[in-house]
Amino acid sequence: MRRLRLAVLASGSGSNLAAIIEACRSGRIGAEVVAVLSDKPDARALRRAAEAGIPALSIPPAVGESRESHGARLTAALAPWAADLVVLAGYMRILSTDFVRGLEGRLVNIHPSLLPKHKGLHTHRRVLEAGEPEHGCTVHYVTPELDGGPAVLQAKVPVLPGDDEATLAARVLAREHVIFPRVIGWIASGRLSCPGGSPQLDGRPLTSPLLDDGRDA
Repeated sequence: MRRLRLAVLASGSGSNLAAIIEACRSGRIGAEVVAVLSDKPDARALRRAAEAGIPALSIPPAVGESRESHGARLTAALAPWAADLVVLAGYMRILSTDFVRGLEGRLVNIHPSLLPKHKGLHTHRRVLEAGEPEHGCTVHYVTPELDGGPAVLQAKVPVLPGDDEATLAARVLAREHVIFPRVIGWIASGRLSCPGGSPQLDGRPLTSPLLDDGRDA
């Protein structure tokens, strides 16, 4: 059976990238990472890709370059890899509308909050400042609206007494490493698709995100 071809965009340490690579190579999901791109030339994610024998490309924005121009360069850089799915694994740059629309239904992201709450940056800080009892992460399809695409799967974690941003972020990240490969696996197996911008799981409309059951499989 043909394996789903993944291109991964990442800006930072690449821990979600590492979780995806491990899930692919262990056979837990029927996919392979064919390229990793970053807007940061010194991103740890690029080194992780190279260490795994995966082509790693740095596509930093030029000084004064528009979002549209950078998006066009990203599109051109991705083209040779013929990716079935593009995965945003900690990619910290807002993508151009044309880039996103060109990958409609084939672009997924993981966001460290229980969307639609806390879109954008500094989610852990904002949860703590609001005194909320729980936090989490969301895998969603990407649309031009920032963190506004249809959500597929979420995982919740408790906010514990004494938590700071670092401890809360670590607890959320551990769940990201579980649910992101799981959703990619659903896509690879044909269980999940997003025709016309509306997710379907096992042939049924997914009108609201599923909640992670806590398993690590």
